Amino acid sequence: MDKVVHFEIPVEDFERAKEFYTKAFDWKLESYPKMEYVIARSVEIDEKTHMPKQPGAINGGMLKRKSPINNPVITINVEDIDKSIELIKKSCGEIVMDKFQVGDFGLSAYFKDSEGNILGIWQELKKH
Repeated sequence: MDKVVHFEIPVEDFERAKEFYTKAFDWKLESYPKMEYVIARSVEIDEKTHMPKQPGAINGGMLKRKSPINNPVITINVEDIDKSIELIKKSCGEIVMDKFQVGDFGLSAYFKDSEGNILGIWQELKKH
């Protein structure tokens, strides 16, 4: 069973969004300007694994709002992103942003489900 591991919030203004989520929810936010991305920590992480300490909790990020990512996105962890892309297509889904690599961390893609929702998939790269 593939599980939800991440969320993303599209924003118009990073600084305004960071101020809101810090004040409203006390999230810890870390900017990556070159990637136009902000890591959003809604829960404490293990410093070694960078994963949430609390079971069932997830962290996320913020990205610039641009089509097709106009609304919040949940991201599902998959074992094999290529296989998942094929299963999505066979299940009447549509890939809206092709697979791309995120640093040395993993592979990601965005898809539209049968109901018109945009979601993400993520495959962690194996660490040697």
